[in-house]
Amino acid sequence: YIEKPLSLDKVLLLVRHAVETRRLSEENVRLRATITRRLALIGASPAMTRLKAEIATAASSHSRVLVSGENGTGKEVVARLIHAQSPRAGKPFVDVNCAAIPDTLIESELFGHERGAFTGATAMKRGRFEEADGGTLFLDEVGDMSLVTQAKVLRVLQEQRFTRVGGGKPIEVDVRVISASNKHLTEEIARGAFRQDLYYRLNVIPLFVPPLRDRRGDIPELVAHFL
Repeated sequence: YIEKPLSLDKVLLLVRHAVETRRLSEENVRLRATITRRLALIGASPAMTRLKAEIATAASSHSRVLVSGENGTGKEVVARLIHAQSPRAGKPFVDVNCAAIPDTLIESELFGHERGAFTGATAMKRGRFEEADGGTLFLDEVGDMSLVTQAKVLRVLQEQRFTRVGGGKPIEVDVRVISASNKHLTEEIARGAFRQDLYYRLNVIPLFVPPLRDRRGDIPELVAHFL
């Protein structure tokens, strides 16, 4: 939009901004395409063919997904593929490694905090639930969350809202949660380490990622891919 009387300096500034905006847009498209190419499940074994079909089905749904499998099988790749193929693909994908965050910090990490909420909270911080609003939140190694944190996550899933640490104003979010665990959560429930009600909230669509030893026919294709 150019106002009259015409200002050449303003026209040049607007054109520069337009060119830069277009450049950033095209770069964004290229980067997304690169990421999509890297997010590939290699293999045509029956197990992988079945998993790919299950990912496509899960992607078209808005339901929560629980991805299980051993370490290194590609659970995060599965979660990212579900997001990339879903209607939320243009929105954020936010990942949280629940096993890597101390219990004393995970509540602030997930829900954020207000300035002055605790020692060291010098500024307001948005949590991962808030960052993922409209998109997907990936809770990796969800079985390592403490029971206290599990109760708070359960409440957010039920109400789709939360308050920051030290805050009083509820924040509503629209987040699809995909979780993953290398533990057998049913066994964790039996020994009292995981909440059964949270398990049923997370395990709406269960997916299992098989280890390579169970699909050795995929090894040649993997070798060709990496070469």
